[in-house]
Amino acid sequence: MGVLRSTQSLEAEVEEMRAALMLHGGGAGFGARRSGGAAAKRAARAEEAAGAEARTVCVTGGTSFVGFAVVDRLLRHGYNVRVALETQEDLDKLREMEMFGENGRDGVWTVIANVMDPVSLHEAFDGCVGVFHTSSLVDPGGISGYTKHMARLETKAAELVVEACVRTESVRKCVFTSSLLACVWRQNYARDRRFPTTIDENCWSDESFCRDNKLWFSLGKTMAEKAAWRAARGTDLKLVTICPGLVTGPGFRRRNPTPSIAYLKGAHAMLAEGLLATANVERVAEAHVRVYEEMNGTAGGRYICYDHVVRRAEEFAELQRQLGLHAHASRGPATPDERAARFELCNRKLTALMSARRRCTYDAYFPVLYE
Repeated sequence: MGVLRSTQSLEAEVEEMRAALMLHGGGAGFGARRSGGAAAKRAARAEEAAGAEARTVCVTGGTSFVGFAVVDRLLRHGYNVRVALETQEDLDKLREMEMFGENGRDGVWTVIANVMDPVSLHEAFDGCVGVFHTSSLVDPGGISGYTKHMARLETKAAELVVEACVRTESVRKCVFTSSLLACVWRQNYARDRRFPTTIDENCWSDESFCRDNKLWFSLGKTMAEKAAWRAARGTDLKLVTICPGLVTGPGFRRRNPTPSIAYLKGAHAMLAEGLLATANVERVAEAHVRVYEEMNGTAGGRYICYDHVVRRAEEFAELQRQLGLHAHASRGPATPDERAARFELCNRKLTALMSARRRCTYDAYFPVLYE
């Protein structure tokens, strides 16, 4: 479970992380802080000791494309972060390359946590007030070989992660990374509607439709998110889910190829119906942190996250080209722009939260209902 990568892929990711750290941290690593006078340091230490526990969170899949962006964004917001790695090999390689320096330095810890092992999850989460579950199962061969079995494993992992959050006394909140694919696939929409059907946070993908069409990645995301909500139901844990479109950004082809290719299964139908959307990884990371910070007040439920809807065949072909899918470029609808899409994506809920200067009053925390 988790993001499985080759040694070459991991080293490439580390180099990209190192460059990002130099850019954002001024060369001092994650969460670098400027030093002041001795008195100021003592006062700062006392204040940090009182509030450090309330600012400590854990991120699963912390070296994945989305996970790393979330870690980086949390550190910019002043959090202490435990980066949960899946294997000792991942941890050893990061240590060899002096990625994080000493454990606990500059606001970052690295821990081993197998998402299928409740004990290791509890140990990783203990002492954290929040958990960001960004880890997901991908094909180690990197050929979008996401299978029905993987969907079941991802669902089980989601259940175990949320149950570990519930059992860990310090954890109060969990932000779960789902997918827009958990919202868009249905088979019984009316075809003669005058206006497009809105796809928002109340919509869930039809599991039977996903199975019948072998949309295993969509099925996995749908089943996993539902499992997370079931595990949190009736407990004191506050859970929110972020449902991003296809996550893009600098280096996404190299660092996120397998989830991207798996996401695009069924993309021709999504393109024709106005449902193929992308989300920049920086916006996705910021959404995770902003929603987390609002969970003590108004934020709750699901949040659809995207910043662009792909509407033209040329855009789709370019997206395929970036992922090395040239052979399939000619299969799409010839002129999807010539007919009106039957659906309209809606991300107003997240947009309102991220753009509001003061807290909204209408978006109170509530449990999610699902089929």
